[in-house]
Amino acid sequence: MTTARLLQLVACAAALLLAVAAGGAAAQGVGSIITRAVFNSMLPNRDNSLCPARGFYTYDAFISAANSFPGFGTSGGNAELNRRELAAFFGQTSHETTGGTRGAADQFKWGYCFKEEISKATSPPYYGRGPIQLTGRSNYQAAGNALGVNLVGNPDLVSTNAVISFKTAIWFWMTAQGNKPSCHNVILGRWTPTAADTSAGRVPGYGVITNIINGGIECGIGPNDANVDRIGYYKRYCDMLGAGYGNNLDCYKQRNFAS
Repeated sequence: MTTARLLQLVACAAALLLAVAAGGAAAQGVGSIITRAVFNSMLPNRDNSLCPARGFYTYDAFISAANSFPGFGTSGGNAELNRRELAAFFGQTSHETTGGTRGAADQFKWGYCFKEEISKATSPPYYGRGPIQLTGRSNYQAAGNALGVNLVGNPDLVSTNAVISFKTAIWFWMTAQGNKPSCHNVILGRWTPTAADTSAGRVPGYGVITNIINGGIECGIGPNDANVDRIGYYKRYCDMLGAGYGNNLDCYKQRNFAS
């Protein structure tokens, strides 16, 4: 065997070991729950020709981003809570990016259809982008600082780089801001409401995550379609992943955190 051939075989073996290690890391984390097949089943229309985001939200980008946040979907203490967190994350982000028609039989199969706010009218140029629809200069600044990326100078990275896009959503999910707890702690049952929260009707459960994300518009106004949509996606994913829903799924009677 020639030296060149030997070096080639060694290089191939090293590449294979790296691939196996990477696959093993994914299998031990979020990837053990959200496999490629599950991801595709959860989001069957994300690459539909009707969706502006087609081809953008890939499984590999999601896993790459998720692996940057070791506690995300892995630190619930038991398998069901890990699955519930991921169902909640995809439930909220699917609503934020939905292309579904309310009331349609397939309403909750159209998550991740959009990657940018349709009107681009909210806080331009810092309008909603990515799975969580990151909005506002302060959020772009904070997310960029956390990720080591200049999102204030180049906000379009959130709608052109899929890994960064997913990272901004997971960063928001994992991060408490102001008087708001993190979505992560809420869904894992690690948030204890303050006296002010209790007075405002904010109780542990999926509904307070809606309050964290868009409470100023959707909470404290009674039943509304946006809450129904968020809950519908969440329940579908919980059913797919084998997780219970928990209590307090809506924020109909909750005052928003800014009040």
